[in-house]
Amino acid sequence: MPKFAANLSMLFTEIDFLDRFQAAAKAGFKGVEYLFPYAYDKQALAERLKENGLVQVLHNLPAGDWDAGERGIACHPGRVEEFRQGVARAIEYAQALGCPQLNCLAGKMPADADQATAHRTFVENLRHAAAELKKAGIRLVIEPINTFDIPGFFLSRTDQALAIIDEVGSDNLRVQYDIYHAQRMEGELGNTLARHLGSIGHIQLADNPGRNEPGTGEINYRWLLRHIDAIGYDGWIGCEYKPAGRTEDGLGWIQALA
Repeated sequence: MPKFAANLSMLFTEIDFLDRFQAAAKAGFKGVEYLFPYAYDKQALAERLKENGLVQVLHNLPAGDWDAGERGIACHPGRVEEFRQGVARAIEYAQALGCPQLNCLAGKMPADADQATAHRTFVENLRHAAAELKKAGIRLVIEPINTFDIPGFFLSRTDQALAIIDEVGSDNLRVQYDIYHAQRMEGELGNTLARHLGSIGHIQLADNPGRNEPGTGEINYRWLLRHIDAIGYDGWIGCEYKPAGRTEDGLGWIQALA
């Protein structure tokens, strides 16, 4: 059976963030991920992980002003120094939390840059981040995100991510394959996962439409989860979905489908 990690930015949101660790453990999760740890003290987060027997699976590099609608700055030419400072801060948190990999959100296409400049900036930033993370024993992943949910997002398809990884030229860079985003942009989930498994560092899930629990939409998760197991993926699968009701009430999909 796959290893599922609760995404605490999406699940158990009816309670305080720091209390979600205990809620995830009580629900049977062994791992957690979430968008950002930076609003919290590193030691406080580490204590919640230890108290509840949880593994910190993933979090993101700093991604600009999230509340103002920014979704990453890695492709923004005028913010390279801010990006590099964020890499250093992310490493500090990841080391304190025992987190083995970090996700770099490319961001929306900047209004003041052309495609070629944004692409070059993204590649150079990834080279820097991948090298710095490698020194710290942490892997870097990049996530294609669908442009229906986030119009203008710079990185939106698996083939684009793979081409960028080749251009960066680091053995410390992989794809974060979000099944929901991939279904909206390209489909071909099973074949893509099998063909590019060696380049995939992390998987996330949600159903479509609605981004709710697996089993609520068009994706055949009963088949897909078995396929992921059969092709040899042994990493975590992050549960990054919007519960249709209370998180606990919708967790039956794990036993029903996995």
